Amino acid sequence: MPLDAIFLAAVRDELAEQVIEMKIDRVSQPEKDIVILSLRGSGGNCKLLISSGTGDGRVHLTDHQFDNPKTPPMFCMLLRKHLLGARIISIVQPEGERVIVITLNAPDALGFFSEKHLVIELIGRMSNIILLDENNIIIDCLRRIGGELSERRIVLPGLLYREPPLQEGKRNPMRITEEEWDAAFPTGNEIPVDKWLISTFSALSPLICRELSWQAYGATDYMIRKINDNGAALKTAFFHLIEQVKSKSSMPWLLIDDEKTPKDFSYTKINQYENILVPVQMECFSALLDTYFTKKAQIERVRQRAASLTKTMKNARDRLVRKLALQKEEHFKTKDRDKLRECGDIITANMHLMKKGNKELVAQDFYDPDNKMRTISLDALKTPQQNAAGYYKAYSKAKNAEKYLADLIAAGESELKYLENVLEQIFLAQTEQDLESIREELGETGYIKITKNRKDRKTETSPMRFISSSGMVIHAGRNNIQNDQITMKNASKSDIWLHTQRIHGAHVVISSEGDMPDEETLVEAASIAAHFSSARNGSKVPVDYTYVKHVKKPTGARPGMVVYTDYKTIIANPDEDLVNRLRQS
Repeated sequence: MPLDAIFLAAVRDELAEQVIEMKIDRVSQPEKDIVILSLRGSGGNCKLLISSGTGDGRVHLTDHQFDNPKTPPMFCMLLRKHLLGARIISIVQPEGERVIVITLNAPDALGFFSEKHLVIELIGRMSNIILLDENNIIIDCLRRIGGELSERRIVLPGLLYREPPLQEGKRNPMRITEEEWDAAFPTGNEIPVDKWLISTFSALSPLICRELSWQAYGATDYMIRKINDNGAALKTAFFHLIEQVKSKSSMPWLLIDDEKTPKDFSYTKINQYENILVPVQMECFSALLDTYFTKKAQIERVRQRAASLTKTMKNARDRLVRKLALQKEEHFKTKDRDKLRECGDIITANMHLMKKGNKELVAQDFYDPDNKMRTISLDALKTPQQNAAGYYKAYSKAKNAEKYLADLIAAGESELKYLENVLEQIFLAQTEQDLESIREELGETGYIKITKNRKDRKTETSPMRFISSSGMVIHAGRNNIQNDQITMKNASKSDIWLHTQRIHGAHVVISSEGDMPDEETLVEAASIAAHFSSARNGSKVPVDYTYVKHVKKPTGARPGMVVYTDYKTIIANPDEDLVNRLRQS
């Protein structure tokens, strides 16, 4: 469900109770369309997330951890210049519009305070974040809209801000009377109820329109021409919803499937899906949006951006699989090389029976226990001596090829394991910075080409850091290069190293400083290792652990590839809530 105007009004009411009078302590822009305002006040600290992305535009409080780029974007720097230290005065929403205006009392470089307005427009493809001065002049915006992009409205620095144009031909559902409803209802019309509601009223999402149709007539696609009560049942459901909104009794509802995956959300309980999707009431609207968008959609968005990288690596893997199949086939053929030498010996022993031009030799096989006859193919253009030499040469070649192919197959299987590991890391990537680190690793290992511009702006992300319940530091790698870094460079020999058993995943190191970590820390570290592995959606995952001194990197091994000994195994369950609670960066 897109975040419609009525849902946004409920979010605005909730935020107004929480963030007014709080000050902006920090501004960050972890993604192209996402701005995070870190707020502090007498009641504590919180983070306000503002997104202007297409399909996921929203504003709410979040507790999600974001990785910021090494160099802040220009718009982020501008917001820091104007909004750091600013106090939130008010949060308002033009009635029926998907727009939030945050008014702030902000200091300038000399310490003088003036009024600023942060306008958040959540209108689909034209969503935007716009900073205005006290006279509503645009200071700058996240997405500049010039004449070529919009004939009706221009959004550029230095211009007077104009509100988005109203939807033409639609009525505000909050202001319609029952008499106006009766006059507008199209009895006998050949369209579904939900389509009429969408085309007639603003601020109503398709989900809500289908729900009203279901409440009134038991079907989401009920046709108006079938209605025989002049729309009385629909009118009752409609005005009951409007009364609920006006009385500010909207509640956050999340729709989940059998696997507890968030599928939709609303400000009223949705029953149209019956047993297919289950409505679950959340504690607040911010928690609802954080669950639906920030944690779920962020990963999905990263996966979309990783599509080309995934395709490249799958192609490399598939090529390697085909190459290995051919090599194994050739290697299998070398097992019969002794027959080539035997053919050479039989030809040598029977040269007195042969002459140039023969196409085959039929002679007694003295290698056969029963002395049977063997038929040997010959090259008619070669002499008997040359044919014998040819078989000896083929035998020698097959003998050398066996060892050579065995080495190639071993190296290929090691490389295949590495590619499978990289593909799993791409799948598990949660941020654009994670993907960028993987791209840099693949550039260094020669799988993709890195442009000069990309080389100049290397992503310097740090390994993930956690603090266990007992206070011990735990590190986990985001990619293979970081896995090598925390295991082979940063860790002490007496630290504890963990990895999922025979399952692709991150290296995890407990900084134990020579002491064996307590059982709770070991269980938590094992859960982290299981979560950041290809078994993250499973349970009872075997995790091996040993001292770092028992972990070795073979000569010439790919990044992240190690061998280890003297280990023990613990069974762990991936726990996302635990990981988020312990995570520091």
